[in-house]
Amino acid sequence: MTIDYSEQRQKMVDCQLRTTDINNAPILLAMGSVPREKFVPASVQTLAYIDDDVRLSPSGDNQRYLMEPSPFAKLLQLAELSQSDVVLDIGTGSGYSAAVLSILAGSVIAVESEPALAESAVETLTELGYDSAVVVEGPLADGYASEAPYDVIFLNGAVGEVPDKLASQLKDDGRIVGVLGSGNTGRATVWTKSNGNLIARHAFNTCVPALPGFEKEAAFEF
Repeated sequence: MTIDYSEQRQKMVDCQLRTTDINNAPILLAMGSVPREKFVPASVQTLAYIDDDVRLSPSGDNQRYLMEPSPFAKLLQLAELSQSDVVLDIGTGSGYSAAVLSILAGSVIAVESEPALAESAVETLTELGYDSAVVVEGPLADGYASEAPYDVIFLNGAVGEVPDKLASQLKDDGRIVGVLGSGNTGRATVWTKSNGNLIARHAFNTCVPALPGFEKEAAFEF
């Protein structure tokens, strides 16, 4: 049986996004146009539009996922993106987030640490014509300083903390958006930079897969 992915895409928008308070028209249009099925392994392509995370890497310690549509869209909504924004996309995985961000913002630098995923992201973004998104391979927590500063840094997963090295790549008055904390303790958070300092605002509770390399350092206790 042939699957109509465009129909599944519209159902995702209507049943997963609109019903969870996502009312930003550009986000709905972007996620309704990007072919999510092209950014997952062929073996799980039929699961591309389920309301759950989809695993991108089959094995290993640092397993990577395509984030569930609703929390992903809600994080995008928190970012308050504009067409003039330069975005650093951390942990782009197979490139889906970079594709969506490239529609909503001016340009995107997408960082991916897993070589196979980075290669796949480049190939898929090129094939589909998302020319304003560039993928670079490297440690996620290092960001990409050579193109800094950025208007927005988007974290594709849960983190224990935001490293100083990454925060330093954000413009003053810029925003970092992601999930702070793991599992059911995760909180969608916007960090705004003011006079060189990050100010955190927690928006809602959510559970998304963790990004490797952002574990909070254990504090020394007497």
